[in-house]
Amino acid sequence: MGMPVRIDDTLYEQARAQARAERRTIAGQIEFWAMVGKAALDNPDLHVDFIRELLIARAEGPTLATRFTAEGKRD
Repeated sequence: MGMPVRIDDTLYEQARAQARAERRTIAGQIEFWAMVGKAALDNPDLHVDFIRELLIARAEGPTLATRFTAEGKRD
């Protein structure tokens, strides 16, 4: 269920620009930022870029996943 929320005009404009670049709605961009922020607060030992990439990978699903190969190892 969506709820209207008041946010700062500057944050809104930043979300608009980022949403356009990442092909999200403005609301979707703000929700994504909130998920990254919450995950970062819940996991302070993880780098925010790792959290961001993990959330993106989870959203993509297994069909777009590439197999992980440790550096220096080959199948």
